[in-house]
Amino acid sequence: MTLVELVGALLSAWGVWLTARRRPWCWPVGLVSVLVYTWVFVDAKLYSDALLQLAFAALIVYGWYRWLQHMGADGRVQVAPLPPQRALLHLAIGSLGALALGAFMHHHTDAALPWLDAALTAFSLVAQWWQAKRHAAAWWLWIVVDVIYVGEYVYKHLLITSVLYAGFVGLAIIGLRAWRHPDEGATRPGNCH
Repeated sequence: MTLVELVGALLSAWGVWLTARRRPWCWPVGLVSVLVYTWVFVDAKLYSDALLQLAFAALIVYGWYRWLQHMGADGRVQVAPLPPQRALLHLAIGSLGALALGAFMHHHTDAALPWLDAALTAFSLVAQWWQAKRHAAAWWLWIVVDVIYVGEYVYKHLLITSVLYAGFVGLAIIGLRAWRHPDEGATRPGNCH
């Protein structure tokens, strides 16, 4: 499984890097990575994470479509604001989803970490939804979720994946900066466009 995990990690890192750069190719790369990781997580009995990958696949298709509708002249997606009331509503829905999924996984499966895995799954879906909607706030949520994921994956001995998620924290910080100041990257000399 280590080779499959490594391939999934490399594809995921590439997809997040493309997302931070606001490049629409992040979506097809991400689609392949989530399909690989579905297999990895089923093998590790992290069923909420496996379900999350399937939900990501659907959100990836949606996000790719949305991004292609909102491309700037520089070939990068245009960032959209997230109203605070909508952010709170989405976080409340994420909390309810975490409780419902956690209860189901706790009572009906042999999931290794049912409550934690469910909470990370629910809030990852919120972050992915915000990403598809082009909100810079997604990066804040990714930072929090990814830091916790690092610990979960170390605990489950998914060391390649824990290193990947530590890298995701760094990429999320880069993405946050780039998305909060989207015009900076377009005007710097030497940037790839």
